[in-house]
Amino acid sequence: MKRVAAVDCGTNSIRLLVADVDPATGELKQLDRRMQIVRLGQGVDRTGRLAPEALERTFAACREYAAVIKGLGAEQVRFVATSASRDAENRDDFVRGVLDILGVEPEVITGDQEAEFSFTGATKELTGRTDLAQPYLVVDIGGGSTEFVLGSDSVRAARSVDVGCVRMTERHLLRDGEISDPPSAEQIAAIRADIGAALEHAEEAVPLAEAATLVGLAGSVTTVVALALSLDHYDSEAIHHARIPLAKVQEITADLLASTHAERAASPVMHPGRVDVIAAGALVLLSIMERTGATEVVVSEHDILDGIAWSIA
Repeated sequence: MKRVAAVDCGTNSIRLLVADVDPATGELKQLDRRMQIVRLGQGVDRTGRLAPEALERTFAACREYAAVIKGLGAEQVRFVATSASRDAENRDDFVRGVLDILGVEPEVITGDQEAEFSFTGATKELTGRTDLAQPYLVVDIGGGSTEFVLGSDSVRAARSVDVGCVRMTERHLLRDGEISDPPSAEQIAAIRADIGAALEHAEEAVPLAEAATLVGLAGSVTTVVALALSLDHYDSEAIHHARIPLAKVQEITADLLASTHAERAASPVMHPGRVDVIAAGALVLLSIMERTGATEVVVSEHDILDGIAWSIA
């Protein structure tokens, strides 16, 4: 086993995973996983520079992570950053700060590398399972976009489309600053039309129908699965690698689309920040399942962080 630390620094958050990995057996043992909202990309589009306060928030998180990494004795660290740090005029300040604190230089990865890391992180533990056929279609449903990655032992094709739970909610369910609760049939139809167009765009690069196993990532998927399992609290171990049939996803999606804010917020598995956007996220998942012909979704709690960890090993 090799002890490694992976850091994923995005526009909004910075995340850490410290794990023991064994390439020979495909085993990854998580020791620590954490996330902080630092908003590194604050104002970059407008000013072209990383704001001093954004840098300080990020460096404060890095100092906390450095203590965790040292305390757990990680042998190697890899720090992956987004284009916000690459495009900023003062990116050297960011690089120097991270290097001083963590002893490694931030890497800005390409979209292809991101797809590879996400795919590896989500599917590494599935290799060798006879009950799950290949190729896998890994679907990462985010707030503003959804990533599709198809592959078996490696990535065959990937594409990102601008459909996500937040984007669909803000585009179709927001009226005069308030979320339509519950949405009308016309609003739901508009979301479905957007998702359908996005899936057509995805299929130009990724043969979605060739997928034998659909693997779902991120909060919209894990929340739908937690609801499908009727959990009384959010339980990562119960959710990880759960298999939820299409009929159950249809049922949960219909319930979410028909519910009020208060009803969704009352669920013990619902994160407060997901209450207003989960219905749209569930509809994205359902639409993908219907489009690909998937009879079930296999959910993974492991993602790009795990892929970064594997890349070190």
